[in-house]
Amino acid sequence: MTTIPQAVARRARKIRLVLMDADGVLTDGRIIVFADGNEARSYHARDGLAVRIGQSGGLDFGVISGRRSIAVEARAKELDFEEIHQGVGAKGACIEEIARRRGLELDEICFVGDDIVDVPAFRRCGLAVAPKDADPEVFQHVHHIGTSEGGRGIVREVVDLILHAHGSWDKSTAVYLKE
Repeated sequence: MTTIPQAVARRARKIRLVLMDADGVLTDGRIIVFADGNEARSYHARDGLAVRIGQSGGLDFGVISGRRSIAVEARAKELDFEEIHQGVGAKGACIEEIARRRGLELDEICFVGDDIVDVPAFRRCGLAVAPKDADPEVFQHVHHIGTSEGGRGIVREVVDLILHAHGSWDKSTAVYLKE
């Protein structure tokens, strides 16, 4: 794993809930719209496994998206996300509501986003992360810029970072290493 700055590792140690945008984080941001109006997105299997590993390590997950999508809801349910919020115009306020309802401090929440609509969420979280292909305007608002692109492993990178900071990576991955 890449060396993470101590300030980022300190923030990561506190994280209990990982929230993320859908398009540009769980996906590469491309949306395929069919003639009948249905949509398709692609998801990286490594990111799905990362969620499972994170859940083994005690993390909870959720999605906050400005759009509504049956595909996003299906993927979030498939991965047992605890929080699924779509059609959200005020992501920062949504995070505050989630924290209040779950009894979390804001510094126990990580948010992964890729565009300026995610900045209010970044400002409220203990750990704000953007994929390397995010809109450059968001970089000044995050604590960490990933080395992975959206839809191509950024969720895995974030989960790895948090679990290593927690010191629980080995325990969380042990089940996958058994013969």
